[in-house]
Amino acid sequence: MRTGCQPGTRAVDARDLRLVVTGGCAFRLASMCIRVVHCDAERVLRRCLIVDDNERFLEVARISLERQGLEVVGTATTIAAALLEAAVLRPDVVLVDVALGAESGFELTRRLVEDFPELRARIVLISTRGEEDLADLIASSPAAGFLSKSLLSAAAVCGLVDAGGR
Repeated sequence: MRTGCQPGTRAVDARDLRLVVTGGCAFRLASMCIRVVHCDAERVLRRCLIVDDNERFLEVARISLERQGLEVVGTATTIAAALLEAAVLRPDVVLVDVALGAESGFELTRRLVEDFPELRARIVLISTRGEEDLADLIASSPAAGFLSKSLLSAAAVCGLVDAGGR
């Protein structure tokens, strides 16, 4: 069936246009945009752990990233849970919210790299805050880099990690 869309785009239906509202914040994930870019399943990245204190965001991010080709093997809401999940699941990439309630995603990132050195270039910090607000903290962290939650997609994660970080 011909949709009239340009190559690399797809028709948008009502499910794609929704905003996900969680805890007073609205998220529009990059996968809800019109442009379609899928993560290449043959790349090194396959297994993803997502760490965020917002359980609704975890659910939405899991669904979105899995549709795009990343296998979300687990989620965690605290530093302790994330360290345990990383030890048990051995993910290829970890997405870490910079603010985990009373805990710090920057501290978690440091501890993940300390405990699992192979994750050094495979941790991506995420936040609803802009990168410019966190630039110094991001630059001093051992994470591969940063993605705004509004730009979170499998392609963006793969691109950042494949590029070797910042």
